[in-house]
Amino acid sequence: MKRIAVIGLGMASGPHAKSLLDLKDRVAVAAAYSPTEARRKTFAEAWGLPVSADLDAIFSDSSIDAVMVLTPPNSHLDLVERAAAAGKHVLLEKPLDISMQRSERLVAAAENAGVKLGVVLQHRFRPVSTVLAGLIAEGRLGDLVSASAKLANWRPQSYYDQPGRGTKARDGGGVLLTQGIHTLDLLISLAGLPADVSAYATTTPVHRMETEDLAVGAVRYGNGALGTIHATTTAFPGLPDSIDLIGTKGTARIEGTKLYAAFHDGLDLEHDDGEPGGGAGADPMAFPHHHHRAVLEDFLDAIEADDPARQPKVSGREALKVHRLIDALLRAAESGKREHV
Repeated sequence: MKRIAVIGLGMASGPHAKSLLDLKDRVAVAAAYSPTEARRKTFAEAWGLPVSADLDAIFSDSSIDAVMVLTPPNSHLDLVERAAAAGKHVLLEKPLDISMQRSERLVAAAENAGVKLGVVLQHRFRPVSTVLAGLIAEGRLGDLVSASAKLANWRPQSYYDQPGRGTKARDGGGVLLTQGIHTLDLLISLAGLPADVSAYATTTPVHRMETEDLAVGAVRYGNGALGTIHATTTAFPGLPDSIDLIGTKGTARIEGTKLYAAFHDGLDLEHDDGEPGGGAGADPMAFPHHHHRAVLEDFLDAIEADDPARQPKVSGREALKVHRLIDALLRAAESGKREHV
């Protein structure tokens, strides 16, 4: 059985705590750390898991195999570097960090130390996503003609009134890096990384915040396929995220946890995961934890494997791809020019 420590007990800790309890036969929680006494008390009462106020003790404890990092993005690099130096594997909440430079340093730290780094981009683990990935692998859609993604979330102003929320210093960005990253990562996993982008980004009158709450872009893939990206937190009351793929042999659309596909040979396919995707509205945590559990299961499989090549499904290196896309979109919005990804 692996021993893991949780670092950070804020809003994101709930679905991870549920996942750890579900998998208690495979993983034991050695400690859950927060510098805030109230958060430690609330977490311990809610989940019955051990808490700690001593971060140094977690990194120095050789019996702890891995750490789960759930802290704000601007703290990720330091924590991953400390974990890597201590020889501990890392399961990291998205995003990697607040900039491409820091994200690349973070990934390199884990790779150079030989520890495995998994990133919590759980949309890839939705059953509906794996069904569509299978169709693509089988060639059912043919060659890609178009691939687009849309995120229409709603966040009230009170969400951004929380200290540091939506700032460059703490979060690194707005809707693209904080919310849209999930849908964009899934798009990349299905269609590949675009070659170049053009984009606009703005802060609308809906919110008072430093970073963008609305971004739109046009993307071109290496084979010439085209697509669009639309991401916002201004869409009251919040709608399911969607991905549209058009190929030479058919078309497929993911809308939340539902898949619709139609093929030129006359066959149609519908798939429904049978549960709400959630999290698109005012409560960003209103979703089931099953996909987080799947991320944790995959991470445990990776660190239990006696094979350096068996990395988590969304490794640090893999997660850098969506950071490259987001960085290119923001650069294009600022420059007014087409930017390479």
